[in-house]
Amino acid sequence: MLNQAVLVGRIVREPEIKELENGSKVSNITLAVPRSFKNELGEYDTDFVDCILWKGVAESTVEYCKKGDLIGVKGRIQTNTREDENGNKKTFMNIVAEKVTFLSSKSKENQEQEQDYSR
Repeated sequence: MLNQAVLVGRIVREPEIKELENGSKVSNITLAVPRSFKNELGEYDTDFVDCILWKGVAESTVEYCKKGDLIGVKGRIQTNTREDENGNKKTFMNIVAEKVTFLSSKSKENQEQEQDYSR
């Protein structure tokens, strides 16, 4: 059996890292991934996919990426079930990233250097 997903999309909001009580670091990001086909109106729809990044993958992504950057994510699909305030069960799907590839991000140092050249 195989559970593997590969996505390429843009980061929807600034990535942030959280440290859990056990010391693990995690980042939750959302990717905007355009579909490869047009809808009935002749437009490309976009899916918004939640991704969980752990440890080094989370740290690197937060350090080098920002909102709007294009990244590739390779990982596995995970489902979680939670109860809402009314006791109704809700199922959520997300991608647990095993690898993130930076396709259009620049290091903070390079961004600062670019800003210095424009003065």
